Amino acid sequence: MNAAMTLTPEQQQAALAWLSQINQQPARAERAEFKRWLLADPAHGEAYRQAQSLWLSTAEPAARLAAEEAQALQKYLDAMDLPAAKWRPRLAGLAVAASVVLCVALGAGLHPGNWIDDFGADYVSSVGEIRSVTLADQSQLTLDADSAISVDFSHGQRQVEVRRGAVFFQVTHTGAPFTVQANGGEVRVLGTQFEVRRQADGAQVTVLSGKVGVTAAPGQAQQVLSAGQQVAFEQGAAAAVHGVDSESQLAWRQGWLNYYQAPLAQVVDDLSRYYPGRIVVLGGELGARKVSGSFPADDPLAALDALGAVVGFQRKTLLGRVTVLR
Repeated sequence: MNAAMTLTPEQQQAALAWLSQINQQPARAERAEFKRWLLADPAHGEAYRQAQSLWLSTAEPAARLAAEEAQALQKYLDAMDLPAAKWRPRLAGLAVAASVVLCVALGAGLHPGNWIDDFGADYVSSVGEIRSVTLADQSQLTLDADSAISVDFSHGQRQVEVRRGAVFFQVTHTGAPFTVQANGGEVRVLGTQFEVRRQADGAQVTVLSGKVGVTAAPGQAQQVLSAGQQVAFEQGAAAAVHGVDSESQLAWRQGWLNYYQAPLAQVVDDLSRYYPGRIVVLGGELGARKVSGSFPADDPLAALDALGAVVGFQRKTLLGRVTVLR
């Protein structure tokens, strides 16, 4: 794509309109109408990318504003807990401010860039879907919910890029190299069963059986992991390899999410892959609380209710799609 491409106001307006529609109804990204619009003109794809960049660049200030105005949303939620006769008058004065805060909080958590990535991916799993894929070499892949990969088996190489989410690999040995790319790092297969979970600025690799070699960035030393080991890398720097209960950590393949002393914010991020809406944690202190437990992935709200009973937070679901923890 030519970086100097000039976009018309109409193209920019159309891209923003599509972005708004897809944020509200993610299924629209899979519809033929959106794909026809993207393919109709190279400028459309560039306009959509620019719209995504603008949205994502506001995430940090939006998060700050949501934190600063959390008290307004708290008052709104408290008013909803009162009997109807009492909260109606109070609600009128709080609704506008609370709506703005809520929209900002949600905006900070959306990732509209997913859709343009998915358009170039070979395999995608939707929110709440765990998908099994068999590659041309008979390797078996399991995509966690809300994940995307691209595959390149040309020139005697077998390469997979984890574009989003997490993937469990069972690699068939053919003699040809098998590598997995994620956020600038590379996993070279020396064994057969492992997971690559993409994160904000890196990835986490967990081995169930066999061995893999992990390189955090080109030119870095390779770390070799065997069964029951895990390593994470971020911005080209790798942490130390450590032991884990890999069967427990990879239980999402059977529909279970297991945690031991994990931050609530991490649990919420994982549950969000299975929830067709948004989950907002009100307050950084709450998100940092450590939790443990085993939860069915197909019922995120029940998992949050169970956690709330132990940790001491409340859940409020608004408009059938927005869940706030406080």
